[in-house]
Amino acid sequence: MDANSNGSRKRHVLVVEDDLDVAAYYKEVLQTQGYEVSLAPDGAEALRHVAANHTDAVICDLQMPKLEGDLFYAAVERMHPALARRFVFITGLADSERFSQFVRTVNAPVLHKPVHHLALLVEVARLMVR
Repeated sequence: MDANSNGSRKRHVLVVEDDLDVAAYYKEVLQTQGYEVSLAPDGAEALRHVAANHTDAVICDLQMPKLEGDLFYAAVERMHPALARRFVFITGLADSERFSQFVRTVNAPVLHKPVHHLALLVEVARLMVR
């Protein structure tokens, strides 16, 4: 699973996660496979990032400060519809009233915390062929 197999440019993944230790873990796992990784601690910063930078895929927590994952996703759908098809959501709250409808209807993989690194890599690699 080499991130550069489709060309010379590194594939860029944005990790949107407010838990800095978890974000650093995802970044390390992705970098071992050759991905370029940026971090955003909330949806508002992530929105600024995707507006200014090419992004190949997004790993996004659902519950975050400032702008939660489902609302960030809705904004990306309007701004960059192609990128909206390359999301992986991560949550520990899939059954919560706040996110359960979104998790059931979103056309994106939803991984449940704690996320095994192989599951994360498989989903990101799958998105890169879209």
